[in-house]
Amino acid sequence: MSEDRELHDLRRQGHEAGNEGSSKMTAEQLREALAKVGKDEDTQTAKAESKSDK
Repeated sequence: MSEDRELHDLRRQGHEAGNEGSSKMTAEQLREALAKVGKDEDTQTAKAESKSDK
């Protein structure tokens, strides 16, 4: 899958999970946030932690 397509898909998944404003996140940050949400962490907390890790 191309990087652009993968990033688009990750952003779509983030949006569906309630992670608004994910357009400025990198693919790595999005993957990390989605993994945390998959472990029942709050979406906004997961987003903030993923962005601060980088």
